[in-house]
Amino acid sequence: MLLDPHHLSALAAILRHGSFEAAAAELSVTPSAISQRIKALEDRVGAALIHRGTPCTGTPAGLRIARHAEDIGLLEAKLARELTLDQREGPARVRIALPADTLATWFIGAMVQTGDVLFDLVIDDQDHSADWLRRGEVSAAITVGGQAVTGCDAITLGTLRYLPTASPPFMRRWFSEGVSARSLACAPCLTFNRKDNLQKTWITALTGNRLSPPIHFLPSSTGFVDAAIAGMGWGMNPEGLVHQAIADGRLCELIPEAPLDIELTWQIGRVLAPALAPLTKAVRRAAAEHLIPPA
Repeated sequence: MLLDPHHLSALAAILRHGSFEAAAAELSVTPSAISQRIKALEDRVGAALIHRGTPCTGTPAGLRIARHAEDIGLLEAKLARELTLDQREGPARVRIALPADTLATWFIGAMVQTGDVLFDLVIDDQDHSADWLRRGEVSAAITVGGQAVTGCDAITLGTLRYLPTASPPFMRRWFSEGVSARSLACAPCLTFNRKDNLQKTWITALTGNRLSPPIHFLPSSTGFVDAAIAGMGWGMNPEGLVHQAIADGRLCELIPEAPLDIELTWQIGRVLAPALAPLTKAVRRAAAEHLIPPA
């Protein structure tokens, strides 16, 4: 099915900005023209593509087609570079799913090494970022483990180490008699969101029990560290974010030398892999500087 590139750019702009008006401003046309393009595209594919609301969001079909449009842009940009053509449309855009801790600890280093790309990052729990690839809503993702998503190349990057950390006053209050199944069941813990299983995974590995401690939900990597320092609760924090706080005594490990190691993988759609080769190279370089190398 051949789709009009103007219709595709209208769809992508709406989903990027959340409104027909903002999409019109980006594309230098009227909101009426944007509306007409979306209607024509919906008639062409025979399905609704936009949930009209505040903000506007994509239907499953709309999200899939928008990602297709971005993929085409990446391939066209690669062709233009190879033929030394002018890229009048500007840099290509790539949508990537990754965990918040990856962004907070090392991924920005990969982004700044990659030119001619605009990033659209989707933040999701590390156990769920691969789902975005399976649904066809992103072009690449940082995932857990080495199992490749169908149609993707999978590159092992290394291990992100998490340490169970809390403030010294919190330790004295909740773990004065040691870290055990009993104390862990009572001590408040920090959790990024309802998909975050790091704390419970560490508890199970340590005690052999599946516990349900009191939970603070706190969806911010840096806020997670700040909350632990303030004594709100204990949590699994990336080693790179807490090493200084541990060194100066603001945080301590619940149990020394009891980390939780999470293996990270870069997965990228096979068709797009050649076009995004510079990004993949930058991701591997940044990972090598910050992660524990693969065994």
